[in-house]
Amino acid sequence: MKSVLLPVVALAMIDSVGRVLMQQRPQAKEHGGLWEFPGGKPESGEGPRTALVREIAEELGVVVDPSQMFEITFASQESGPDQRAIVLLLYGCRNWEGEPQCLEPGARIAWVDRAAMLALPMPPLDVPLARALAPILDSVMK
Repeated sequence: MKSVLLPVVALAMIDSVGRVLMQQRPQAKEHGGLWEFPGGKPESGEGPRTALVREIAEELGVVVDPSQMFEITFASQESGPDQRAIVLLLYGCRNWEGEPQCLEPGARIAWVDRAAMLALPMPPLDVPLARALAPILDSVMK
């Protein structure tokens, strides 16, 4: 049986002092209670940036211009028993319109610095993304 590729997109929103916005998953969901970068799955026909614009608006109530996003890294997980191969694409952004609010029921958001981000309990695919983001946050602080 062939595996199905499941793309997932995430956004590291970085504020002016080098903090990043993290979102805690609702307890009732897979990886409940763990912290991740906000985002989600593209809908049929959506590219990664378009999906992120939609997901961030739905989850956080802010508007992100796709031209303001930059690629950071990706992480992948080969097929498990459900025959899904997940590829998680992390983009970064320093500018957006509006103040992020947690609109997803049961979720929480927090602005965290580099050290706090790396200490958060995260789903396995978010861990290498956070490690790749850390030097970018360091450069913002300088």
